[in-house]
Amino acid sequence: MKVGLALQGVSHLFLDTAPVIYYVERNPTYAARADEIFDRIDDGTLQGITSPITLAECLVVPIRQGMIQTQQAFTELIVSGANTAFVALDHATARQAAELRARYNLGLSDAFQVAAALLAGCGAFLTNDAAIKRVHELPILVLDELEL
Repeated sequence: MKVGLALQGVSHLFLDTAPVIYYVERNPTYAARADEIFDRIDDGTLQGITSPITLAECLVVPIRQGMIQTQQAFTELIVSGANTAFVALDHATARQAAELRARYNLGLSDAFQVAAALLAGCGAFLTNDAAIKRVHELPILVLDELEL
């Protein structure tokens, strides 16, 4: 499916970890598709939504490898990027995550990510984990399945 078609009618897009990593680290396989999405966030056509889980997962390798600039790039994009909202995880998110785990047998971090997306009113969830497609509460966009 074309990126533009997948995002049609979506004003708020939850950003799971992998697409953010591909964008910041300029992954050669995914950079063009990630750019297409992040350009829409940058120009205000789309609002990106992230959570502390996205930040924590993005920072693991740069912290291990002492990559200070990469840590800063992730933090700036996720926490205070233009047209990006950083949503907190609270008791309502925990409850929703538990319900999603029970219903779909998701891992805890995936359940929290989807719960955060739902509670933030996202129109879609961007990931590269096809297993999350078993969730039916919102459209799951898998980067591997998107075309320019």
